[in-house]
Amino acid sequence: MKMPMTRSVHDEQVPREIDPETGLPIGPRLADPGPAQRPERAVLEGRYARLEPLDPGRHRDELLAASTPPDAVSRFRYLFESAPESPEAFDAWLEAAAESADPLFFAVIDRATGRVEGRQTLMRITPVHRSIEIGNIYWGPRIAGTRVATEAMYLFAAYVLDTLGYRRYEWKCDSLNAPSRRAAQRFGFTWEGHFRRAVIVRGRSRDTAWYAMIDEDWPALRVAYERWLAPGNFDAKGRQKTRLSELTAAALEA
Repeated sequence: MKMPMTRSVHDEQVPREIDPETGLPIGPRLADPGPAQRPERAVLEGRYARLEPLDPGRHRDELLAASTPPDAVSRFRYLFESAPESPEAFDAWLEAAAESADPLFFAVIDRATGRVEGRQTLMRITPVHRSIEIGNIYWGPRIAGTRVATEAMYLFAAYVLDTLGYRRYEWKCDSLNAPSRRAAQRFGFTWEGHFRRAVIVRGRSRDTAWYAMIDEDWPALRVAYERWLAPGNFDAKGRQKTRLSELTAAALEA
């Protein structure tokens, strides 16, 4: 399979030191090797999006509606679970998702309408290594590709990298999921590898494309996101003036 033409971690010079006892190369010592904080069931508020801990009582009806558009089967094709087959099946999934601590589910709300339009999680939460992943992303048709979805990503990144002290923020997807791979690049994640036969999803073998951003990337990427999300980056019809992909690529090259 042809590898994606994205920035790769293999192009970087990895910092290292020499162990005075053995003469072998070792990684740099951390000033503070302590763990990151675990994410809480907190509300994350932005200009366009609000993230709320998933609550069946508050979010059920609107999330079900957002999860059952005419093209739901295609939208769920690369997720671990199928599109909702019935309200009863959705309710069973929702109850389990709301109780889960890892993955930790959040509802994505469009602040302009107040409606739930999707969900996303923090998962593979590893405070001792300060590593965390965004996953289980479903952005419904009314917010996919909009400022709401982009700010939902920004809110997670700022929360885990600025507030909680994680060093590594991961994005993984089916290697055949071309839109997700493009999104990872647009959002400023660095491609790190192609993991063959990584998981089995609904009875099918999945290779996984693996991406991450690290704490050293984030200050410049934060500025890129904030430039893109600024009201002045959009004309009267809501059309972007500068693409986020241009801003994040420049941030990573700086």
